[in-house]
Amino acid sequence: MSVTYKEQTADKDIKGTYAFVSLGCPKNTVDSERMLGLLKLDGYQLVADPIGSDFVVVNTCGFIEAARKESYKAIDEMIDLKKKGSTRGVIVSGCLAERQKEEMLVDRPEIDSLIGVFGREEITSIADRLVGNLEEQRIVFQPAPIRALPDENRLQITPKHFAYLKISEGCDRLCTFCAIPKMRGKHASKPIEQIIKEAHALAANGARELIIVAQDTTYYGRDIYGESRLTELLSKLNEVDGIDWIRLMYFYPMYIDEALCDVIAKSEKILPYIDMPLQHINDEMLKRMSRRVNRENTEKTIQMMYDRIPNLVMRTTFISGFPGETEAHVDELADFIAEQKFGHVGVFTYSFEPDTPAAKLPGHIDDDVKAARRERLMAVQQQVVFDRIDSLIGTQVEAIIDQPIENEENVWLARTTADAPDVDGLIFVTDPTGTAQPGAIVDCEVVASQDYDLVGVAISEAR
Repeated sequence: MSVTYKEQTADKDIKGTYAFVSLGCPKNTVDSERMLGLLKLDGYQLVADPIGSDFVVVNTCGFIEAARKESYKAIDEMIDLKKKGSTRGVIVSGCLAERQKEEMLVDRPEIDSLIGVFGREEITSIADRLVGNLEEQRIVFQPAPIRALPDENRLQITPKHFAYLKISEGCDRLCTFCAIPKMRGKHASKPIEQIIKEAHALAANGARELIIVAQDTTYYGRDIYGESRLTELLSKLNEVDGIDWIRLMYFYPMYIDEALCDVIAKSEKILPYIDMPLQHINDEMLKRMSRRVNRENTEKTIQMMYDRIPNLVMRTTFISGFPGETEAHVDELADFIAEQKFGHVGVFTYSFEPDTPAAKLPGHIDDDVKAARRERLMAVQQQVVFDRIDSLIGTQVEAIIDQPIENEENVWLARTTADAPDVDGLIFVTDPTGTAQPGAIVDCEVVASQDYDLVGVAISEAR
């Protein structure tokens, strides 16, 4: 996700102006919002257009090659503005900065300051030095903390009615294809009390939907409490006033038990929606990926979740073309997708990452083969989705309004309980009551479908 965020202010006593570009996943979005909040508290004014600003911050993603290319493109665009005299400085932060470190300054010496993932708390001092024309300390890298950094005093770049709530940082899994532990360190949980405090603050700021994010959600608490405490955390989040929906993302298929499922099922606010990236289902592939799960246990976990959580919708992701994958492995995965009938599936072609163990595995696959396998798997899922959408026509669903559709009267873009922002489907809602507005929740009758999306009519006033 790429966001350039703006804020208007009448404050004349400002230290400087800046523009901000946020790239990458929801966890990185939370980091962006924290830096934006710190800069605001310190007296800096956020502007829409980087031209004429004192500096630009680019918070980067470094996960896979495509994300790195997007980040470098944004950096180079800002450097070009600096060369033309349109902005005074460029600050680069986030995962790509953490991954490349000083090497980035060698390739792009025009960058004024480089801030690693855990140096984000220093953003105001970096800005002060840049605006004050001080040259020292261009690089700020901090070691990964034992406890996840707090994310208070954020300036949201999501719509006010939904917010990402990060409950932990880093990952202990060490999957062979993944560089996240190199960028974000070992798993570090936030204390429950801190998370609840942040949830209350987000609710007070207008959030009705909290989207729980982490690198590994089900591992939550094992580092500070000696056992998974996700069940307890969710029970307490369910009690936060002002929150109507709680959505769960980034479940690893371990540490999911009946007690956790029952809390989700019985909660008033936790949606029957779980994002659980599986990456593959063939045991040989899972072993090569170092996933520490197998097909049998995965299927038992999925079945338990469906058995204990009524109306559960699951989202998952898979990797096509991992080193050593055969056509027989793809056949098995395609059959699995057809059998499980997931609500949402994303398939990503394997990205060669030089500093990961998978780079050294034998059996790397040509890009065109990886792409063809991805298309095959997505075609299987497409039919699953179309069948599910057809089954919803004539039923009633609950939806949260995201934004109006331009040039249409009382027609809105919304999401059902089965759809997370940016990654899942939408429902186009016509509101004959005229009460809908962003953040409102309405009951809808589904009357049609449009590709992967639904079309509905509000049958209740917005609440």
